[in-house]
Amino acid sequence: MAQLNTVTIGLVIFATIIIALSYIRILWRRKTLPPGPFPMPFLGNALRLSTEGLMPSLIKMAEDYGPVYTVHFGSRPTVIVIGYQAVKEVLIDLGDIFLGRGTIPVFERFYNNSGLTQLNGEYWRQMRQFSLLTLKDFGMGRKTLEEPIQVEAHHLVDYFRKSNKQPINPSTTLSCASSNIIASVLVGRRYEYTDEKWMKILKDMRDSFEIISSPWGQMYDMFPNIMDYLPGHHRKMFDLLKELKEVVKENVKDHEDSLDPSCPRDYIDCFLIRMRQENVNSKTCFDKTNLVSTVFDMFLGGAETTSVTLHFGILHFIKFPEIQEKLREEIDQVIGRNREPKVEDRSQMPYMNAVIHEIQRISDVLPMGCIRSAIRDVTLRGYKIPKGMDVLPLLTTVLRDPSQFETPDRFNIKHFLDENGKFKKNNGFMPFAAGKRACIGEGLVRMQLFILFATILQKFTLKSVVDPKDLDISPTESGLENIPPSHKVIFIPRE
Repeated sequence: MAQLNTVTIGLVIFATIIIALSYIRILWRRKTLPPGPFPMPFLGNALRLSTEGLMPSLIKMAEDYGPVYTVHFGSRPTVIVIGYQAVKEVLIDLGDIFLGRGTIPVFERFYNNSGLTQLNGEYWRQMRQFSLLTLKDFGMGRKTLEEPIQVEAHHLVDYFRKSNKQPINPSTTLSCASSNIIASVLVGRRYEYTDEKWMKILKDMRDSFEIISSPWGQMYDMFPNIMDYLPGHHRKMFDLLKELKEVVKENVKDHEDSLDPSCPRDYIDCFLIRMRQENVNSKTCFDKTNLVSTVFDMFLGGAETTSVTLHFGILHFIKFPEIQEKLREEIDQVIGRNREPKVEDRSQMPYMNAVIHEIQRISDVLPMGCIRSAIRDVTLRGYKIPKGMDVLPLLTTVLRDPSQFETPDRFNIKHFLDENGKFKKNNGFMPFAAGKRACIGEGLVRMQLFILFATILQKFTLKSVVDPKDLDISPTESGLENIPPSHKVIFIPRE
C-alpha cells in the first residue's frame, strides 16, 4: 500500500510539473503575441470555440481583442486576422513574409505533407512556377480553354433536358462537369455523367468535405494526435477520398506507360518529363509523390469548390426569379438564343458579371481561406510575429466587411454595379485569397462560371418545387467550406 501511495504521489507531482511548465510556456509566448483569450493547457481555447461554432466564435472574439488576435487550437497558437484592412496587410502588404503554408492537420494527412498546397520555400516556388506555366500552356485563363468549357456546357444542357421538367438535385452532376474541365487539362479526358464509379467518387468527395466542415472535422484540426485514435464520424473523411487518390495514381501510371516526351498531352505528361530531367538531382520536388498530391489537390479544388459555387448560384437563381429574368434578358440581347456564350461576351454583360461576383461573395465557399505562416520574424500592427507562427486570415470577414459592402449579409448586386449599371470592381472581393499564394485556378474558375451560368440560363428557366420565399439556401455546414443545402430544381427548356 505504501508503495502504491508513493507511485500516486509521484504521478501527481509529475502531472503538476507538466501543467506548470505548460503555463510557463503559454505565459512566455503571450508576452509578444497579439492578445487573445487565455488558453488552458493542452485544450487551448477549445471550450470557448465550441460553444457557438468555430466561425462565429472566431469572428465574435474580434469584438474583444481587435482584428488581430491569438487563439489556441489545442496547444497550437494561431494569429487570427479579421476584416479587409488587416487581411490585406497579411496577404498583400506583407505578402512576401506570410508565404509559408501553416498547419492544416486534415490536409497534411490528405496530401502526406506533399504537393503544391503543402510545400514551402524553394520547393513551393519551383512547383508553383512550373504549374502556372504548364497550366497556361494548356489554356488556363486563355481563350483556348473556352472550347472544353463549351463542350461541357453542351453536356449539361443535354442532361438537364433529359430530366423532362422533373425536379432533380444537380449537385453531383455539377461536380462532374467541373471535374471534367480540370480533367481536360490535368489528365486529358472527361467522365460521363452515367459513369457510376466516377459519380460515386464525386459524391464521396462532397461527403468528405461535409465532415471536414462539421464539428468533427474542426475537432480533428485542434487535436489530430488524439482524434487519430478515437472513434467517430471524423474517421470517414479520409476513407471517402481514398478512391479518388487511387484514380489519380492510375492516371499517372497510364501516362508513364504511354509517355511521348516530344508530345506532352497534359499536365501529368509535362510533370513526368520534368521528373526525367531532374532525375540526376536527388533534392528535387519533382517526384511521383508530389505529382500525385498536386493532381489530387487540383481535382479537389477544381471539382469541389467550383461546383459548390455553381450550386449556390443555381439556388440563388430560383430564390430570386426576378434576377433570373433580368439575366435572361441580357443574354438574349448580347448572345441571343442560339449562339453559344463566349468569354469575350462578359465585357458586354455587366449585370451577369455583377451577379456572378455577388454569388461568389455571398456563397463564401472557403470562409476560412488557407492558413499561412511567417517565413521570418515580422511585426504586424505592433505585435511581433515569430518565424513559423501560423496566421489565419479569415476570408469570410473580407467578403462580408461592411466597410467594403453596403449590405454584407444580404445578396445585393449593387455591390458590383455602379449607378449607371456598369460593372464596378470591389477591393473586398477576395474569394481566391490574394498575393503570391492565391489560388492558381482563378482564371479557369472565372471562365467556367460565366460560360456555364450563361449557357444554363440561355437554355432553361429554373424553378423551385417550393415557393421561393420559403426556400432556405443557407449553408448546412460552415467550416473549411460552406456546404450548400440539398434542394431539387426544375429545369424548364425555353421555347
